[in-house]
Amino acid sequence: MQIRYSPESIVIADTPAAILEWAAHHIEHVGIHQGPHLFDGPGRTTLLPCWPRGALEVAAGRARGAAGRSYDWPRINQARDEAFALLAETLTGNPVDAADTAAADTVHRDAIDRWSAEPGRTAADAARTFREAAARADHALF
Repeated sequence: MQIRYSPESIVIADTPAAILEWAAHHIEHVGIHQGPHLFDGPGRTTLLPCWPRGALEVAAGRARGAAGRSYDWPRINQARDEAFALLAETLTGNPVDAADTAAADTVHRDAIDRWSAEPGRTAADAARTFREAAARADHALF
């Protein structure tokens, strides 16, 4: 099933490529806001900042699930973690080696945060990079 972007959508992507594509659309709609303006911007949630990592979290359903609707959270969370890994590897140019899953998650998020915080980073940069990582998802072996 193809996920179509809508900021109000309660449909949540459950593959790394779909999460990355949804996040690309979201960041194009919301933009990137850094520093003291982290929570500014149209279409943002009150719970997540408008920046690349926040866009990935929103794409994976954070602050978007509907009460009374069931979601396969283990599948969605695994796809989200794989999307983070793909994005971090796209940004750094190499896979991340870590002793365990928690350490790898921290390294992925740190790589994304450092890239996101670079002065002059734009929503177009983020969307392009999300889509590049989504294209890699089709070839990744998890």
